[in-house]
Amino acid sequence: MQGETSGDGAGAGTKPGAGAGSGTGAGAGAGTAALLEHTFRHEYARLVARLARVYCLHRIEVVEDAVQEALMTALRAWPKSGPPDQPGAWLYRAASNRLLDVLRRRDRHNVSLDDESDERGLAPEVASALAQAASEASDTRFEREIGDDELRMLFVCADDAIPAESQTVLALKILCGFSTREIALRLLTTEDNVHKRLARGRERLRQLGASLDTPAWPALQERRASVLRIVYLLFNEGYSSTLPDRLIRRELCDEAMRLAHLMAEHPACSSAEGDALLALMYLHAARLESRLDGQGGLLLLEDQDRTKWDRGLIGQGLRWLQRSARGTKYSRYHAEASVAAAHCLAPSWEQTDWREIVDCYETLERFEASPLHTLNRAIALAQWQGPHAGLAVLQAIRPPAWLAGYYLWDATLGELLRLAGDLDAARRHLQHAWQLAPHPAERDLIARRLAACGPQS
Repeated sequence: MQGETSGDGAGAGTKPGAGAGSGTGAGAGAGTAALLEHTFRHEYARLVARLARVYCLHRIEVVEDAVQEALMTALRAWPKSGPPDQPGAWLYRAASNRLLDVLRRRDRHNVSLDDESDERGLAPEVASALAQAASEASDTRFEREIGDDELRMLFVCADDAIPAESQTVLALKILCGFSTREIALRLLTTEDNVHKRLARGRERLRQLGASLDTPAWPALQERRASVLRIVYLLFNEGYSSTLPDRLIRRELCDEAMRLAHLMAEHPACSSAEGDALLALMYLHAARLESRLDGQGGLLLLEDQDRTKWDRGLIGQGLRWLQRSARGTKYSRYHAEASVAAAHCLAPSWEQTDWREIVDCYETLERFEASPLHTLNRAIALAQWQGPHAGLAVLQAIRPPAWLAGYYLWDATLGELLRLAGDLDAARRHLQHAWQLAPHPAERDLIARRLAACGPQS
């Protein structure tokens, strides 16, 4: 949702790709294929969270492998035999059976002949974990406990003992099923860095002997900001996907909003920042249907049909934004939600209050300095005072290496240079942006801007 001031598509944030299980099988009928995709995207996180709760987080890699095996089994079986009546339950049984097989084999190698196994062939450690999980499942949840496995696991991954850079990677990999490439795109880093962060995070979980019990009340409040960031990234993945056939993944937007609502309703997890994030998500969700044209391409904000915007969702967003005014802390979600509200309330692109949007980004830069915020401010300033004003902001900073290699940096510079009349420089930046853009739809947008520069002199 970064760069929202310039519109969607070539002026929006980074775009990771598909999660686990994005294939549907060549022989599947349309109905089965749709069910497979829907089930995989909805069940992956739930399966990992539930099985990790039963078998303990120090086995997390084995849990992930078992879930992937279950998904692959469904991929082969469902197109032939038809989908089961309860797809989620089918996948849970398949993953659980696979996990038990792996643990039995490990226990036979690791447990001495004098140790006693139960009637299922499980070592005492595993049998005890199963019994404890069954007992917990039957207990009435306490008021302070988080009843949702996925949200609880997000808070476990946000443990302060885990390096901050590993927390987000763990959550995106384990709970969202993102590949290392997709995580690297979202976090503006390299795949090698993602592998390292993931390995450090998993090793720290093993050292901690972490469980999926709800953290203590103070820990919930301390970890809240990290969890909100993960939910924010999850929504971004749904809002702008790199899947070639799905530019928007609405189910991920819905899941992010569900998790944010659960946090807003929990006394230890509720916060003004969380309210602002919900406002931001509602305001963006209101425009989802208008972001695509009839041919599957992206529409810039300035080209969208505003009559298609969902006024009910806009109203919800404005109510959450009003509620977020409680307290004294100002966050990036407040600023971004205010920008989104300015767009949603504007009768047209030309009547947008660009001065208000510039003010929002200036405030955000003071609270949370980032060259991305400066980039967004430059885009809004160019709309308000002309391209030269925006160029002056960007040319006054030296972008870090990761930003200089980010396609939106060159796309923005190229467009502002084009509007300012420096067509040769504009072409250079737009051509570089086209090469860096992660999605064909964005390359199409950049190509149109290149064409607007006219023939090369």
